[in-house]
Amino acid sequence: MIAVGLILLLTGLLTGISILWTLGVILLVVGAALWIMGSVGHAVGGRRHYW
Repeated sequence: MIAVGLILLLTGLLTGISILWTLGVILLVVGAALWIMGSVGHAVGGRRHYW
């Protein structure tokens, strides 16, 4: 999710399409939150670790 967010963010910045930039930022934030929750030991989506 973080990788897709980064790709959308960079694509949106390079092409000037603001919706891609917005979606990229949202996916980066959600992916980072899931990664942090998984790394501290909380079960995320039924899994102990979120990769």
